[in-house]
Amino acid sequence: MEKKRPNWRKRVLWSVSITILLLIGTVIGYGVYLTDQAKKAADQAHQELDRGELSDKREKNITPGMDNISVLFVGVDDSETRADQGNPRSDALILATFNAENKSVKLLSIPRDSYVYIPVEGKKDKITHAHAFGGINATVETVEEALDIPVDYYVRLNFEAFTEVVDSLDGIYYDVPFDIQEQNSKDEQNAIYIEEGLQHLDGEEALALARTRKYDSDLERGKRQVEIVKAIFSKATTITSVSKYDDIIRSVGNNMKTNLSFDQMLSFRDFALDKDVKFESLQLEGQGVYINQVYYFQLEDENVKDVQLELKHHLGIEPSNISTLANTKEVRSINKEG
Repeated sequence: MEKKRPNWRKRVLWSVSITILLLIGTVIGYGVYLTDQAKKAADQAHQELDRGELSDKREKNITPGMDNISVLFVGVDDSETRADQGNPRSDALILATFNAENKSVKLLSIPRDSYVYIPVEGKKDKITHAHAFGGINATVETVEEALDIPVDYYVRLNFEAFTEVVDSLDGIYYDVPFDIQEQNSKDEQNAIYIEEGLQHLDGEEALALARTRKYDSDLERGKRQVEIVKAIFSKATTITSVSKYDDIIRSVGNNMKTNLSFDQMLSFRDFALDKDVKFESLQLEGQGVYINQVYYFQLEDENVKDVQLELKHHLGIEPSNISTLANTKEVRSINKEG
């Protein structure tokens, strides 16, 4: 049986990724200094994919803010203790699709143990291994292969940014549903204790509340994490937090890589400033299986198809377009080689 690694990093990293992305999209309205700082941080974080800007599953260029786009949020542990181990595995994968017309966002959580075909390996494996074998390029390619939709942009985040952002905001208020005792980010057991009720949480406490699943179910934990995301974003977008943006932005250069340019990030300000933006969470379903004594999460085919259709509809893509486009590009490539 495969030994389970601590799962506290899973499913929380995307929250701070989206928060940072939307915050950068709003700083243009708060003065030249913050805009300049955000641009420097964005430039430092910028890293293109090997494929270039356009996904193979796109027929023409797209423009964030004007077109419907997708962004893959990838959470990794690239701390110094793992620096000599090559590319780390991805601990969290969230695909977000942004609909420019109705200002809505769909968030798909992709289980790290999902058993999918990984092109760089040439075989099926856990999706988390894609990053270990080929970094962000392999991860993007694998998600596109699994979901049959374009991944236009990515945001790769170090998990340490979660606590940094919350602390930069001087913490958040949250109505804690029960007393909890959890380990901290250094894996020290029972280092965090939080009482039930409305509490002011620092970064470590917010992380502990987001990660715990000893007191309820995975479903309830997912709902709790969404509420924590809302609390972080709500605090971050208040006028009293503007003075904190400098600290938040400074952490971007250290903890994030993305192929979004600064100008493209600014296009997300409409999603950040519109209080009526709708966030909807999606989840891939399946069941755990053992293959050669190794645990995998076997995705349910019908559910995958349903999710594909929903995401394609949200992106304004006809279900048949991508397959036809992929085949056309393959034929063109063969003709060129011939």
